[in-house]
Amino acid sequence: MGEEKVLGVTKLVNWLFAKPALALFALLHLKPANPQYPIPNFFAMELVVFAFAIVFFLWLRARMSVERPGGTQQCMEFLLSNPMGVGVKDLLDDIVGHGSEKYLSIVGSIGLFILLCNLAGVVPGLMSATAEVTVPLACATVVFLYYHWEGVRHHGLNYASTFMGPKDLGFPWIVGVIFKGLMLIIETISHCARVLSLTLRLWANMFVGELVYLVFMGLTVALTLYAGHKSPIGYVTGVLPVGFPFLLIVLHVFESILQAFIFTILPIIYLAFAVAEEH
Repeated sequence: MGEEKVLGVTKLVNWLFAKPALALFALLHLKPANPQYPIPNFFAMELVVFAFAIVFFLWLRARMSVERPGGTQQCMEFLLSNPMGVGVKDLLDDIVGHGSEKYLSIVGSIGLFILLCNLAGVVPGLMSATAEVTVPLACATVVFLYYHWEGVRHHGLNYASTFMGPKDLGFPWIVGVIFKGLMLIIETISHCARVLSLTLRLWANMFVGELVYLVFMGLTVALTLYAGHKSPIGYVTGVLPVGFPFLLIVLHVFESILQAFIFTILPIIYLAFAVAEEH
């Protein structure tokens, strides 16, 4: 990562935390890609999102009211529950069922983190941390470990049997053993594939979204300058660098919300299967 590609916010984060980061790299016997800025763009953006979320929710908590909820409070409550039934709490109640409220904090936090990371790319001078494959991979790994942990907590050691298909197949025991062995292999591969699926879906969409925006912005500006060079009237097309990229920004916002929703509902579905009484 060359210096010309380092975001301003990344330089600020490195100015604050570069020394501890370098010390940690040395402790782990690792060499940073850029010793001058050991904290890369995507990690700096994650720290910015975390800091923003902490400040925002502390501010919101001090202003929450049951009798007179403000606009911001109502918007946040809309993410939890809404008439369309697509809030995090709505999805948990519908898909997981009874007792699903105990999963709300983890599932909601992951979904909100991804939403904020996605939307950060709309802000000039920032980027979507989820456009770096490491971030979606980490989120997918957390989801993978979490729903399996909840499955073990719910079923105990019997959770392993949920990877082997129905208990009573009515087959001779040797056929049953072979079938359950095959099911165990297939289910194991399937569950591992979920990490890859969650990672690639989010990363590819956010990476391509940012790339398309940058490419079309550059092309639009170049065409406007070329038209203005040929004729003064060509500068009238200067509205294009504002108008067309604005449509791309709207598309990016929609894509950010959609991908955050997908990364919320899929873990809920995985969780529902993990804690279900019968598979």
